[in-house]
Order: sequence, then C-alpha cells, then structure tokens
Amino acid sequence: MTTPAAVLWDMDGTLVDTEPAWIAAEHRLVEAHGGSWSDEHALSLVGSDLMTAARHIRRHGGVALEPDQIVHILLDDVVGQVARGIPWRPGAVELLCSLRAAGVPCALVTMSWTRLVGAVVDALPGGAFGCVVAGDAVGRGKPHPEPYLRAAAALDVDPRACVAIEDSPTGAASAEAAGCHVLAVPHAVDVPPGPGRTVVPSLAGLDPGALGALVPRPV
Repeated sequence: MTTPAAVLWDMDGTLVDTEPAWIAAEHRLVEAHGGSWSDEHALSLVGSDLMTAARHIRRHGGVALEPDQIVHILLDDVVGQVARGIPWRPGAVELLCSLRAAGVPCALVTMSWTRLVGAVVDALPGGAFGCVVAGDAVGRGKPHPEPYLRAAAALDVDPRACVAIEDSPTGAASAEAAGCHVLAVPHAVDVPPGPGRTVVPSLAGLDPGALGALVPRPV
C-alpha cells in the first residue's frame, strides 16, 4: 500500500465540528456589545487566523475591544462548549487511527489557539499527532503557507509528498501554497474544486491507501 509521507490535519470543521460553536460565540459577543452580526459575516471567517477574525469582528460587529481581548472571549466560549462534549466529524477519528496503525505521521495544523487545541488533542489516543501547529504559535496564519511548512518541517517530510485535510478555501489555499495535495471535506462553507485539490463529501470509509493515491508519484 502506498501512503503519503504525512497527513496534515486542520481541526475546526475537519477533525471536530466546532464551526457552529465559533459562530454562536461570535453572535453572543457582538450582541453583548450592542452590535449586529450575520451568519454571512461568520462564514466569511471560517478557516481564518483568529486575530484576523477578531479585527473583522471589531470592524464589522461594533465590538469596541482590542483584537486579543476578542480572541480570548471567543476562546472562553468555545472551550466551554467543547468541555461539554467534543463533536468529532464523521470518519475523522477512524481515519486518524488507521493512519497511525499504518505508520503514517500526522500533524495538526490549526488556527485555533493552544488552550482549545489541547482540549481536543487530550481526548484522542496518545501520540495521535507527531506535532501540533496552533494559531498562536505562527507569525502568519492561513491562508499563508507558514503553518503547513512548519508542520512538514517538524515531521521532517517534503510537503509535496503530504496530504492536507481541510474544510475551507482559506485552509486549502494555505496547504496548497506550501505544496501539499489537499483533500477537501466541505462542511460550513463550500470548497470549489481545483488543481492539486480533491473534494470529498466525508472522511468516512477512507484509509491510508486512498490518501496515498492522491500524492503524485515521481516519474
């Protein structure tokens, strides 16, 4: 069985179904400050760096707080929701476990910050991820390639031999800019097809060999 050199996972909307939690948290924050917010605004932020999202909320939601304050309020809300139960995406944990069994290294590459990431990773079997790149550990977030380049470097693999699993155009653009092939699993927002991108409705039923078939082989 041919497998990828590594699989690089997005978290929100890909591994866990937390996008509704983020959207609800944004609505609560904006409403508490007397502003107005829409699902259209919220969906436009899916996959974005949290500081970028916070500046957008400040500008368009009328929240007169500093961006880092906005991020921490949102994180408090979402961490509280996750503490009541982690909503795994269909097939995600099963695929992650099958990759580990096949010896394929995995990384988590997310724009969520470390304290939310920790709650998710701690609920998985030990050693599920060889490295974690969180949004508060990078200088430039998605759609910049830095997060995926960091993950590939930490695993000592060529990003061109990796598959990145994403659920948003922003995340897909980041992974593609790093050289990865993207397996897109749209959820809250559409991810259009494109070169170097495979779009599937679900991770359910996928195995390491199916992901290996996505990576171009040297000729």
